[in-house]
Amino acid sequence: MTAEHPDDTGRITLNTVASEAGVSVSTVSKVLNGRSDVSTDTKERVEAVMDRLGYQRRPARRRGAVVDLVLNELDSLWSVEIIRGVDEVLHAAGASMVLSAVHGRSSDTREWIDQMAARRSNGAILVVSELTPQQRRRLTAMDVPFVLVDPVGSVDALVPTVGATNWAGAVSATEHLIAQGHTRIAHLAGPRHVLCSRARADGFRATMEQAELPVPEEWVPHGEFNDASGRAETARLLDRAEADGSPPPTAVFAASDLQALGAFEVLRARGLAVPGDMSVVGFDDLPVARWTHPPLTTVRQPLLDMAAMAANTLLRIMDGEPAEHLRLELATQLIVRGSTAGPRDAS
Repeated sequence: MTAEHPDDTGRITLNTVASEAGVSVSTVSKVLNGRSDVSTDTKERVEAVMDRLGYQRRPARRRGAVVDLVLNELDSLWSVEIIRGVDEVLHAAGASMVLSAVHGRSSDTREWIDQMAARRSNGAILVVSELTPQQRRRLTAMDVPFVLVDPVGSVDALVPTVGATNWAGAVSATEHLIAQGHTRIAHLAGPRHVLCSRARADGFRATMEQAELPVPEEWVPHGEFNDASGRAETARLLDRAEADGSPPPTAVFAASDLQALGAFEVLRARGLAVPGDMSVVGFDDLPVARWTHPPLTTVRQPLLDMAAMAANTLLRIMDGEPAEHLRLELATQLIVRGSTAGPRDAS
């Protein structure tokens, strides 16, 4: 289910209000919570939409609540966007946020749960994390509601999750490069075990197959969602082509903006121009994407809204109400900038 429509019961949701008012979910949340950092015009427009649609305002949030936000790492630009989105909603609700980083280690996750139990947190938002059955049982036993954002693996059907249309985003990126005339396209994939990474790789492969374009296995290297991985994967692609005398890809679709920035760095160091020698597409649309040289064509996933929806869902559950959606995927959008163009060699 996408975020633009009422839920299956016909109730009007925050997503519906935001779409009708032409604002973000976090802005609607600010209006509901009486925040002063919303312009009068915007506030009146949102309230008019709520009145017209008959949106049912819920009781005031638990002021003074403590919510744990758990990420794999805290120092990436991607994480910063998620932190901003969660903080906006929690601040508006009068709740506090505690940040934790688990770095993908189960020992750190166990330590975080112990610490959360000690401080009696009221809820948790887990981002790009894997929740084991044992961990879920412990959180349930502690009566701590939780929401997952971009979960690593498969999730129990009753656990609320928020993500983006990763497969569709990858399709739009690949179709864009094919429409530009590229036939030799590589994909710098993310970690194999992460669901969003697999969805992006699957979308890329499906689009290439539909266009009857071959994809050598070595042209879909799996790495991490960071610039170091993008550098290493791009260097290996170029080195392999040079070693066997085959033509390199004329375009690269990276599974994250940071991987795309790593590709930029390698191409620049080798005297190759973007997009003249190789077009590059990223995924995320981090703020830095528009300031690269050239500006990065990328797939925008609404990180702030994803974070806001996760926080609003958690607060709703903390208020004793059911989640509006258990599986929420927000739409992605291709943003075309200067890093893509037609290939010099269209053969």
